Amino acid sequence: MMRRWNYLGRVSLASRTLLVFVLAQAAQSMPVLSEVYYDATGSDDGQVFVEIAGTPGASLGGLVLEGVNGSNGAIGPSIVLSGMIGEGGLFVVADRRSDGTSSVVGADLLANFDFQNGPDSVVLRNDTGVLDAIGYGVFSPSEFFAGEGAPTPDVSPGSSLARRFANVDTGDNAADFLVLNSPTPGTAPFAIIPEPSSALLMALGLTGLAGIRRDPRRAAVHGANSL
Repeated sequence: MMRRWNYLGRVSLASRTLLVFVLAQAAQSMPVLSEVYYDATGSDDGQVFVEIAGTPGASLGGLVLEGVNGSNGAIGPSIVLSGMIGEGGLFVVADRRSDGTSSVVGADLLANFDFQNGPDSVVLRNDTGVLDAIGYGVFSPSEFFAGEGAPTPDVSPGSSLARRFANVDTGDNAADFLVLNSPTPGTAPFAIIPEPSSALLMALGLTGLAGIRRDPRRAAVHGANSL
């Protein structure tokens, strides 16, 4: 019985090591889109927003938010970002009314935009390529999906799409995002992810794998005793 528990403990160590490694890799992709609210109840004017998660103090200068039309792949609207991510690790871009105001309290940047209902996509890019993307709705084979993995559902008016954890991106929209009945601009849960060094990860992984393999000396003793 003791041997069995030791074996399970070693397997558990290997599993935990792998989980830490996967989460650490997933967290390295920031900045990411952490919440998208594109269909308000009633008018969208001054109501909708996009929330970005990233390293506090990181500059968003040079990044662009783009909508991608699911019907024909047309780009627009495009929003050139500016400013820095705040201490809380979030940055909110909100739609600006013609009078320069917005209903999104605490927005970091106001711009004139209104992303369409699905099937559509929203992309965050820099001058070298796409940093993150979300696609939502049901896409036919002839339509343009610019998100990651599988698309999320198209939400009802008044609901938003938000990451389960703002700082975890597995590369699959359907797995990473959930529907919020009440949007939460500027507020999001963050996963607590340790940041072990590569050497430590390798050592832990090898330890776990070594624990799974049976000690040949024990096997020899067991074989001799069974004779």
